Amino acid sequence: MPDYRVMSSPLERRPHENFYRRIHWSNMRDRVLRILYTLFDLGVIVVMLMLAGLVYIHEYGSTIVSRYPDKLVLPESSVMLASDGSLLRKVPMPGSGYRTSLQLTEMPKLLTATFLAVEDRRFYTHEGLDYKGILRALVTNAANMEISEGGSSITQQLARNLYLNRDKNLLRKVNEASIALELERRLSKSEILELYLNQLYMGRGQYGIRAAAERYFGITDLHKLEIWQIATLAAIPKGPSIYNPVDDPERSAERRGLVLHIMEQRGLISIAQMNAALLQEYQALPMEPQQLSAAGISYGDAALQEASRLTGKSREELQSGGYTIVTAMNVQAQSELEKAFLQPASFPPDGKDRQVESAMVIMDHRNGEVVALMGGREPKEGGLNRAIMDARQPGSSFKPIIDYGPALESGKFTPDSLLSDQRAAYGNYQPENLNGDYRGQVTMQTAIKQSINAPAVWLLQQVGIGQARKFAARLGIELTEEDNNLAIALGGLHKGVSPLKMAQAYSVFANGGKFNEGHLVRMVKNARGEVIYKVTSSSAQVISPVTADRMTVMLRSVVNEGTGKKAQMNTPVAGKTGTTQLDLPGVSRKGNRDLWFVGYTPEWTGAVWIGFDRTDERNYMTAGSGTAAALFSKVMTQALAKAGK
Repeated sequence: MPDYRVMSSPLERRPHENFYRRIHWSNMRDRVLRILYTLFDLGVIVVMLMLAGLVYIHEYGSTIVSRYPDKLVLPESSVMLASDGSLLRKVPMPGSGYRTSLQLTEMPKLLTATFLAVEDRRFYTHEGLDYKGILRALVTNAANMEISEGGSSITQQLARNLYLNRDKNLLRKVNEASIALELERRLSKSEILELYLNQLYMGRGQYGIRAAAERYFGITDLHKLEIWQIATLAAIPKGPSIYNPVDDPERSAERRGLVLHIMEQRGLISIAQMNAALLQEYQALPMEPQQLSAAGISYGDAALQEASRLTGKSREELQSGGYTIVTAMNVQAQSELEKAFLQPASFPPDGKDRQVESAMVIMDHRNGEVVALMGGREPKEGGLNRAIMDARQPGSSFKPIIDYGPALESGKFTPDSLLSDQRAAYGNYQPENLNGDYRGQVTMQTAIKQSINAPAVWLLQQVGIGQARKFAARLGIELTEEDNNLAIALGGLHKGVSPLKMAQAYSVFANGGKFNEGHLVRMVKNARGEVIYKVTSSSAQVISPVTADRMTVMLRSVVNEGTGKKAQMNTPVAGKTGTTQLDLPGVSRKGNRDLWFVGYTPEWTGAVWIGFDRTDERNYMTAGSGTAAALFSKVMTQALAKAGK
């Protein structure tokens, strides 16, 4: 059967094809538009991120530098001088570092040019960021697949060292760049370079090139540095702990050679000068300039505390403000004191698990100056200073201050006055003579010479605790309300007393009744050389000369005939021994807690304490106060001789 369907012509099919074609092109256009919109959005986001980054870089550095203006003022080590003007010590800054800053004009041009050649040769042409250096670092880091180089300019290094840590990450690098740009806006190139060279850590606790030059070469005038020494210094910042010449001479010399080649390539030195410098060998100094003796640590710590109290400045300020603290230390006396403390034979045997400790103070009673001081056998920076701590019971060495001195000053007693020497009870307090002997009556001179307890307590009761406390206060020892009892007659104090306070009190007897406050500091100057403190004479007649003379006669008899014989010297010595008894259950009554001797020659007054920081059944004194008297004699004899007294 024939097919009568009519086939559509091409013209009849075209509308359908056009319809689908229009749909196809419409879809393609939509996709393109979506892509374009997406790219536009991404572009907007990128631009916004870039703008945000630029704002961040601009604002972060400005905010940080504005918030911490003190960072641009470098802390600087203070110095202490002995009484003869010699350098006693450089005071370490908080963190145990040393810095002495210089102006750029005080630095040799070869030194600054060398540091620029090694660290940042385009320093004067960039504005904080060395883009060529950064690009080189990026290529190196990409090749190594790690962040091994930073491409940091000197300004960036300064920014990092002053404000940031040394972490190697992108954010720290951005912050570093931001701060560097801000520093370039605020400071001149010369100011940035000067800060950088003074701020650099140079190994061995030294900050800045001057401190490093002094530490490694003993040179304070940088114009005296030789070419090889300049190269050695310029080699250190790359790795202060491995390239300084003390810790690793070989690696230091190797990097120094690299620096010398850079100096020659940059035209800073000739080939002949380079070759000559390459042949130099580093010779370490025999002692670090800042290496302190044990004695210097004790004296320095005490002087810092005193300077802080006198000036109202914190210890941290005094350590990092470039101050000059002039002390009263007599170098010869201090040296002899140190030598004696280094000798185990100077002290009784150690305890079962603890070392016997000691402290000694020597004072010039004519003006109150502390000429030597030792706060322990192995003192440490900022550690326990036993010479100035009011923590020790003085025992019988306190009797002249609280018993016999007040009695003489009252006018009712003389050295020949008879005192009661009988067993007696004063309420709940029952003092005893150590040997158990009682004579009925003894003269004051005999009582003090033999250090008999009963007469001392009886005498304090006769004079009155109130009057005795006032007398002690005039000698510089303030007692508390808890000390209103007769136990103070034998040195049983509520708080305790320091060797410094004991020496100060006895100095009144040595000085004809005149009181001078014991002090270590003569003067303090700020970094500009301005005097901010100067000691003034404070001598005052606090007890009668007659009392002082009579006390001196009695105390000389203690040394010549009594308990203080081991303190004898080839010059007249007056003084008093002291012990505090051990009162631990189950431990021999013959043991002691503290051993004392306080005395004076015509020139100086000294106080010695020996004991344990903590006394217990395993650690207590088995020796008597004669050990302290012997140490006094040993130190004072040598100190006076070496000091030319």
